[in-house]
Amino acid sequence: MNSDPQTYSSVVSIRNLHKSFGSNHVLRGFHLDVAAGENVAVMGKSGSGKSVLIKCIIGLEPIDEGQLIVLGKDVPKLSVRELDELRADVGFQFQGSALYDSMTVRENLEFPLRRHLEKIKGYRAEDLVKEALENVGLLNAIDLLPSELSGGMKKRIALARTIIMRPKLILYDEPTSGLDPITAREISRLIVDIQKQYQAASVVITHDLACARITGNRLVILSDGKNYIEGKYEEVERMTDPVVHSFFT
Repeated sequence: MNSDPQTYSSVVSIRNLHKSFGSNHVLRGFHLDVAAGENVAVMGKSGSGKSVLIKCIIGLEPIDEGQLIVLGKDVPKLSVRELDELRADVGFQFQGSALYDSMTVRENLEFPLRRHLEKIKGYRAEDLVKEALENVGLLNAIDLLPSELSGGMKKRIALARTIIMRPKLILYDEPTSGLDPITAREISRLIVDIQKQYQAASVVITHDLACARITGNRLVILSDGKNYIEGKYEEVERMTDPVVHSFFT
């Protein structure tokens, strides 16, 4: 598998990003830099554009205006083939886990490997699947179907599928959504463990304060379509700005 140690001044570099859906202006000049190996938590109220942001980052939504550089590549200018190549280096955890119901855990994890055979030359798919499951503590679930998994287990399996290609960047869309506080804390700590083990940069989209505090080296508040404020969680939490304060009350 490609374990190229190449680094970038910014794994993600966003400038003056605009995205609208008809008359709904979701992103209005958003900017963000994510350094190699850094976890950035992005918080915003419902409908603020958090999920739209990471879909733009991976090219699932075309942008209207601005600069969007991911892993050194100018995303809006990429062809379909080039986008597919970029996505092989980017892990995306969907909010609902997005496991294939008719496939076992093993088959769910093998799916991305089959799509990118050139990246796993010299590796056995079985070994990669077991390694990913061991890293999320669910090797014993390898032959179960999604219907046999709890909500927390599904999140862990989705994490395993996200990291199996050893991505340079991971995008998490509400990773603790729908989980009880104890399981949510476990998933948040697992995200930190993955950061340390794989040294991958991450953007964590969340409305969960505990998740943002645990996972984020830096916290960004998305408000009115812009990067309203950013800093370490403790610094942002102490701010008296009414917009910022509303997230902590």
